[in-house]
Amino acid sequence: MLLDNFKFAFKTRKAWWYTATSRSRARFARTTLGSFWLGLSNLLSIGTLGVVYGTVFSVDDFKSYFIYLGFGLVIWNTISSSISNSPYLFSHNSSNIKNLNLKPIFYTLEEWSFQLQTFIQSFVLVFIVFLFFKFSIISNFLIYSWLPFLNLFIFIYWFPVLICLVSVRFNDIAQLVPIALQLVFLTSPILYRKESLGSLGWITHINFIYQILDPVRISLISGSINYENSILIMLLNCIGVCLTIRLLNIESKRLPFLL
Repeated sequence: MLLDNFKFAFKTRKAWWYTATSRSRARFARTTLGSFWLGLSNLLSIGTLGVVYGTVFSVDDFKSYFIYLGFGLVIWNTISSSISNSPYLFSHNSSNIKNLNLKPIFYTLEEWSFQLQTFIQSFVLVFIVFLFFKFSIISNFLIYSWLPFLNLFIFIYWFPVLICLVSVRFNDIAQLVPIALQLVFLTSPILYRKESLGSLGWITHINFIYQILDPVRISLISGSINYENSILIMLLNCIGVCLTIRLLNIESKRLPFLL
């Protein structure tokens, strides 16, 4: 059954990627800058937050802090958007699920593709601008970042789908998700350095979302990667994907009656 879903995903890859691309284009229809707005809005946020929090935390090296903050925000925005939209994934596609002969996994892949495209559009402009501050990030990206990025991309598929499946059964999850995300953001070293947590640094070790975010940022900035940790995360991601798809198979027959 698991293999059948992977075959279906591969067979329909052009369809779910195309529908996601259409959503991305429609998002900026009749705008002059188009998807450029995603990168520009991120740069404006990075610049504003960098000045404010850099002053609050008495940062000595603003250039390094802007890069640290910038990559952290771009990655967080992708994770946060994937999770916050997940409780409504099937409800927004309820008419299609009830009337079209498509497996529910199609809609999860479409949403995942949309989030990937949004991330790429946001990340590219920020990355290009940061090259003027630290040119070595291009070699770090090419050599060290592939495994952390792969973990990120896999995570933003299975974890939101898992939340979506739970939300179908328990509607209260949709109200809990934004609260939980806000708490995770505030307790994650994104706007500030990990050292600022002091004795509370142990929080980052149990913050699994930060464990996805931080290796990507570190590999980009410093060109280093903890392969042991990254491989462990990859194994957990693979288990998460298999369990989530299995649960999706179980729930797929009930979905039309739950929506």
